[in-house]
Amino acid sequence: MRDFFQQADKIYYDEAPCKTIDITKDIADTNIYQFRELAGLGTTVSNEQVFNNLKLVTKEGFLKNGATLFFAENPEQFFEKAVIRCTVFEGIDKRYITDDKIMSGTLYQQFLQKMTWLKTKLNVRYDIEGNGSQPRKEIWEIPETAFKEAIINALAHRDYYDKGARISVEVFNDRIEISNPGGLVSGIPKNEFGKRSLSRNPLIFGLFERIRMVEQVGSGISRMRELMLENNLTPPEFNTEGIFTVTFRRPFDFNKWVDKWVDNLTANRVNIIKAIHKNNKVSKRELEEIIDLSATAIDNNLNALKDRGLIERVGSAKGGHWKINYKLP
Repeated sequence: MRDFFQQADKIYYDEAPCKTIDITKDIADTNIYQFRELAGLGTTVSNEQVFNNLKLVTKEGFLKNGATLFFAENPEQFFEKAVIRCTVFEGIDKRYITDDKIMSGTLYQQFLQKMTWLKTKLNVRYDIEGNGSQPRKEIWEIPETAFKEAIINALAHRDYYDKGARISVEVFNDRIEISNPGGLVSGIPKNEFGKRSLSRNPLIFGLFERIRMVEQVGSGISRMRELMLENNLTPPEFNTEGIFTVTFRRPFDFNKWVDKWVDNLTANRVNIIKAIHKNNKVSKRELEEIIDLSATAIDNNLNALKDRGLIERVGSAKGGHWKINYKLP
């Protein structure tokens, strides 16, 4: 019912009034000034006029939920779960936690905190050649911009009606998962995921757009994919059901890992794993051409790899993808 009315432009959580906030006391001037600077707004227009121009206040004079999340001194005071939980696990499962933090503040502040935290948890090297007097270029093990796209996507598109869940960023030895409440916006068919943009929070999305953090054309998903492929990394995996999750596979020496399995697998099965590593959405028909085997032989080899726990199918045969389970032989 909520999705139906949202599509009909009847209700949006970020457009609803936040009746518990006092605009004169609970809004931080520093947050407004920061936004104005990022948005390139001049100093001749008053803060009140800026809020009116951006339609951040209802006709009854209440600040809207989206504006509260962007400008309040302590937004979590009004929206307890509108924070990011950042967790590091030892290994590839959730048995042992080595770090656990909550990022609070305005949505933009949460973004900045999260990026700073991630930098300390990942491998970052520096390119100091050819820059002259310019700062050293940071090279993250997974492109920094891919994380920016994923985190802004989570903040802008999460289902804020779901008050029992938070955005989460989980770091494992082999991957990073960024999750937010709410699956794919119902107005977007699965076959158009990554091609169209439709926000369940148009006010929040518009504010991020004002500070040049997002693009209306919906290029964030395709940009993440491009960045991973450009850096010879496994394409990101997306789960659009229930909790929306993007998974980035951390880099490792794939060829060495495959070599450990050569004595345990046939050449055809090794080549299938290599093809899946290169394109996790590769179809069975494409595998027939790449490996030069019949459809029956491809099915038999795929089933054998599944039985050994090396690969699994995530999602449907048509819209899903392959997942390699990197384990020791």
